[in-house]
Amino acid sequence: MNYAQLLIPDFSLILCGYLICRYTALNRSVWQPVESLVYYLLFPVLLFQSIVKSPVDIGAASGLIAAGLTMGITGIALAYSLPHWPWLGQHIDARDHAASARVAFRFNSFIGLAIAERLAGAEGLLMIAVLIGVCVPLFNVAAVWPMARHGQHSFARELVRNPLIVATVSGLVANLLGFQIPEWASPTVGRISAASLALGLMAAGAGLQFGLLSRGKALSVAVLSIRHLVQPLLAFAMARLFGLNAVQTTMLLAFSALPTASTCYVLAARMGYNGPYVAGLVTLSTLLGMVSLPFALGFLR
Repeated sequence: MNYAQLLIPDFSLILCGYLICRYTALNRSVWQPVESLVYYLLFPVLLFQSIVKSPVDIGAASGLIAAGLTMGITGIALAYSLPHWPWLGQHIDARDHAASARVAFRFNSFIGLAIAERLAGAEGLLMIAVLIGVCVPLFNVAAVWPMARHGQHSFARELVRNPLIVATVSGLVANLLGFQIPEWASPTVGRISAASLALGLMAAGAGLQFGLLSRGKALSVAVLSIRHLVQPLLAFAMARLFGLNAVQTTMLLAFSALPTASTCYVLAARMGYNGPYVAGLVTLSTLLGMVSLPFALGFLR
């Protein structure tokens, strides 16, 4: 299977979002509400529907969950240890590292959910939903921990209010209780879910910003290498270690090679760090995803 060709429609939507935002009257003032709509309503509906309509076998998914958590914890440890590496630590600015470390392990759920169905249908959506459900709390804690350490923010409140976590947990509970979406509501829910994928990808493109990438080159290379090279290699090793099946392996590899979360620069700016620098990393990570996803899904798999 030609994974690069398979992913072209998704990255074409990202490019469309970028071009529309930059060169038409539909600028950031239009796309910011769209991002909120996708994040707080459309994607939660997609996640809930994906989990509820397919039976969840916790025992069968335990290997995938363990692999995802192990991969995530390793990525977090590598990202925060960068200042302590020989030679590299001498070339890293402490504030830039605090702002950009999360780029190495966070992921763009917009792109992940969009490609999951294309790669493995409903089962792929279910697997990526499970990974999101277990990894988002871990990654959010790791991302806001420096801020909480300085007494500026409460990550517990961030986790409880995260719509993707709420949708995933409620979907799992409903699935285990045997709840099914009523037949009369299924067409509406399905259309909302379908709309979320296209709008989510275009919103990801509209959020791209080329920031101050000329500074902190060593840090930039290290962070992006963890995100787009080390994480896929870790996913490959974890899939072998935990004996994942074909679909689980595919989704873990796709999950490992996703571009970083577009909200990384928002969090950096909120913390008072260099937002434009992180925005540049997010943009470059999105572009690198066009290479890392085919690498993970084609070469490694």
